[in-house]
Amino acid sequence: MKFTAVSSDLHKALSKIISVVPAKSTLPILENVLFDLNGNDLRLTASDLEITITIALPVNGEEDGLTAVPAKKLNETLRALPHADLTFVSDDASNRLTIKTDQGEYSMAGENAENFPKKEGMEEDFGLQLDTRLLKRIIGRTVYAVSNDDLRPSMMGVLFQWIGDEFRAVSTDGHRLVRVKQSGALAAANTQGDRDVIIPAKALHVVSKSLDEGECTVQFGRSNVRFTFNEMALTSRIIDEKYPNYESVIPLENDKQLTVNRAALIAAVQRCSIFSNAITNQIRLSIGKDEVRVSAEDMDIGGEARESVPSVFSVDEELDIGFNARYIIEALQHLETEEVNFYFSSPTRAGLLQPKEQEEEQDILMLVMPLRINA
Repeated sequence: MKFTAVSSDLHKALSKIISVVPAKSTLPILENVLFDLNGNDLRLTASDLEITITIALPVNGEEDGLTAVPAKKLNETLRALPHADLTFVSDDASNRLTIKTDQGEYSMAGENAENFPKKEGMEEDFGLQLDTRLLKRIIGRTVYAVSNDDLRPSMMGVLFQWIGDEFRAVSTDGHRLVRVKQSGALAAANTQGDRDVIIPAKALHVVSKSLDEGECTVQFGRSNVRFTFNEMALTSRIIDEKYPNYESVIPLENDKQLTVNRAALIAAVQRCSIFSNAITNQIRLSIGKDEVRVSAEDMDIGGEARESVPSVFSVDEELDIGFNARYIIEALQHLETEEVNFYFSSPTRAGLLQPKEQEEEQDILMLVMPLRINA
């Protein structure tokens, strides 16, 4: 294999796929990136067996070939090189790789490309085309609430669900939940009936970071999903588990509405949480008719903080409720409206959160479980 390319272009392409490469693997070949040169078309592929991502890069090809390149060493080398032309040469017999520039020459040992995992075939069950901005917003508003508990694999991904003529994206870790309802293109997918697909959070993180403006084609199979956009294609196995009955935990009797400025509440909770207990991270919301008082204290070291934020509460009674500060902050940060609505019933029941004004064709609902307030 031999080709010439600009160092910064090659590094940019590599940086988009290297997050899939495992730092340490029982299969050393997975610590490499597969280079496949055909004419002037270079394709870079990385895989951890669960996720495979390929990116195409135009180069000046001289000799076609296939080789596996150590991802970490190549990334560090390209990052250290100045913006300049480089020549990449691979000796198929010895798997020796050489990068030549005007400043010098750098060699490293590669791996036999035959050992790299073969790309899985995919029988498409259904698919759709989406505006990348819409897909990115849906991922951003759900993936942060995914569980990282290996004992609950179904909750380690985002549920893509089609019910009738409605699409839903759902995530939960057992302490909080996000449900996004979407009409339009997403809901119009030809699923041949109701469908549930759980996509791993890692795959969605990679997709979200890589998306540019334009359209993304999403193809769903029985065991995997493929996202194709611009010069990239990402294939991921789906989580073959039954998702929890999330609707059963969404309270229907939360009739006490709190309306508050989103940015002001974020700032108050962030400041007060500095003084919260390091283990529980608990903050207290004391909600009155025209203000919400945010407070936190750490009985172990004696620190405490209090702030007031103007608000409007729909009932005359006061309500004290405790939450994990991080959950409240993250929920508010993933909304975009100036004001938000909270809905409560009692200090021991989950609180609901929604933007005061919903986007067109989209309905967002967030749930956060309360913490027991210390007397």
